[in-house]
Amino acid sequence: MIGEAGMTKKKKNEKNKENNIKDAAQAEEAIHEIQDKPKGSSGNGQPVADQHADEPKKLGNKYYLAELGKLQVELVKMQEWVKFKGLKVVVIFEGRDAAGKGGVIKRITECLNPRIARVVALPAPTEREKTQWYFQRYAPHLPAMGEIVLMDRSWYNRAGVERVMGFCTEEEYREFLRSCPEFERMLVRSGIILLKYWFSVSDEEQERRFQARIDDPTKRWKLSPMDLESRSRWILYSRAKDEMFKYTDIKQAPWYVVNSDNKKRARLNCISHLLSMIPYEDLTPEPIELPPRHDDIAYVRPPITDQTFVPEVY
Repeated sequence: MIGEAGMTKKKKNEKNKENNIKDAAQAEEAIHEIQDKPKGSSGNGQPVADQHADEPKKLGNKYYLAELGKLQVELVKMQEWVKFKGLKVVVIFEGRDAAGKGGVIKRITECLNPRIARVVALPAPTEREKTQWYFQRYAPHLPAMGEIVLMDRSWYNRAGVERVMGFCTEEEYREFLRSCPEFERMLVRSGIILLKYWFSVSDEEQERRFQARIDDPTKRWKLSPMDLESRSRWILYSRAKDEMFKYTDIKQAPWYVVNSDNKKRARLNCISHLLSMIPYEDLTPEPIELPPRHDDIAYVRPPITDQTFVPEVY
């Protein structure tokens, strides 16, 4: 009996030893398999999409400023061409609140002549203006020859905020969708170059920018009760935008959508596209030589004490 028990125990030990060797071999094989697989692949050897693969590489500030500087030089050239040829340009900037419209407009006008390129940002209509033909309040701001008008929001208020917030009737809204394409075709036929940009921003990014405005005292004025209300009506604004595009994305004046989740990229992309839509030539004058100043010996400057100066606090 003792002999049989010993033999049974010996067989069990040998079997366990074989299993341990087998397990060790399988483990080693698995390790080699993992090491041989290409990085970023799945268990069956197929590549796995990186969750950040579709995200654009971060734009360095140095590169951004360098590119912006180049584009602003081209904007000055384009401005001089518009003046020289007597062109009339209207650029409309629309989009959700905090989508970056104002930032792009600021970078465009930064180096331009305000007598040639001006910004139009109208307040809410007065009681008198509400009784006018809808487009009447915008007509006086259209450009003359040699002028560029940048509209920070425009007549498309009717298809957006007025529609969603109930500031216009259903009849007024439907009339706008009918008449707006004809109004814009009329502008184009009159010789106006009409460009329309829609700045698209995600829900998450808009929320982040709203919070940044709340935290920054210098930007808090940008947040209006209407902006906050728009957060709870996100889908309604999306539907209003889709309906607006359906009727007003016309051949003579199409909509151009700017992905503005990344502000820097949006600015560069929009300005670059704007320059491509207005063919221009370089009219940069030859370097100017500053003439010498001629002193008038007979001139006597009045006493400094007779003038009122700004206190030098700094």
